Amino acid sequence: MTHPRTATARLRTRRTATALAAAATIAGVLAPAAGAVSSPDAAPKAGSPAEVKVAVHAMASTAQDERGVRAHWTPERIAALNTPLSDNPPHDAADGARWKGGGAVTTTVGRLFFTDHGEDASCTATLVRSANHGTVATAAHCLNNTDLLGENNQWQSNAMFVPGYREGEAPLGTFVVRWGVLNSIWLENNQTDPVTYDSHDQAFAVLGRNERGQTAEEAAGTAQDIAFDVPGDRTAFEFGYPRAASDPAREGLPEYTGRATAYCEGTPREYPGTPDFPEPEGIWGAPCVMGGGASGGPRFSGFSATTGHGALVGVNTQSGRMDATGAGCDDEGDPACVRHLVGPRFTTALTEPLHEKAQRLR
Repeated sequence: MTHPRTATARLRTRRTATALAAAATIAGVLAPAAGAVSSPDAAPKAGSPAEVKVAVHAMASTAQDERGVRAHWTPERIAALNTPLSDNPPHDAADGARWKGGGAVTTTVGRLFFTDHGEDASCTATLVRSANHGTVATAAHCLNNTDLLGENNQWQSNAMFVPGYREGEAPLGTFVVRWGVLNSIWLENNQTDPVTYDSHDQAFAVLGRNERGQTAEEAAGTAQDIAFDVPGDRTAFEFGYPRAASDPAREGLPEYTGRATAYCEGTPREYPGTPDFPEPEGIWGAPCVMGGGASGGPRFSGFSATTGHGALVGVNTQSGRMDATGAGCDDEGDPACVRHLVGPRFTTALTEPLHEKAQRLR
């Protein structure tokens, strides 16, 4: 059964029984990757919010590292991540449209490029208020992920944030990710146990300065507020740089190929998962057709389409289909089985310690 991760163009899959049997011969759990710093204590089981274990990883912490990341992302490499355009006519709806407004969202939401197990990929991230004026929120799997079998956990390399990315342009410059911050429970993720891991699919990245020596907040002139424990069912706006759409009528439009920003607007529902893969509490999202590349994108509450500001209350991490009763379903051909773009709600217990650690890093 395919797990509906939206981080990259390739689909993330839950591990099969055969793969699990092979993995059983390996004693212990995945160790943190080299360069990760976390608590020496064992991570609590079942994603317990009572003991938050913050993991910090040096991703590109020197000037030489930063130059190497920028050298990697040639215009040709970036263009190669865009999916083909189609002849479909423009189609805007609440569950997916091109963002034609302005405001802060055009300078604080951006495309996050990285290399995942040797394959270039992209997600979405959002600049949030922080003491270091250069911290973005994204999904944990955009900074650290397993391979397709749920093995070989690795931190991403060549991570670079481009706020306001549009049609190959970087209007505010580029910002290399210096540090990644997430809950160390995520480092044990093997794609088999969403109840334990999916609440922890949230992270923060600490950025270096752009080519002009500016922090991301200086370049943007603003940042988004972050809020914890906001009720999940409040009207939300979700943004992303998807490279696919679940609706054939919108597949191949610029906003679903990575070239432009797409958004969805609606009332989120809490996704319970399916019988095979139940989800933990706190996974919310609105009806939305955005596909791969939208992971890490913001879910705003109290968003103003005029100012482009809102309170960041969660991030996109996966798709989830629900019927009219709110039960999880997986029949893509059933119009009553509505696709939502969902992800963990930000909380004081799980999210605030990560943000607090990230905003103090330089």
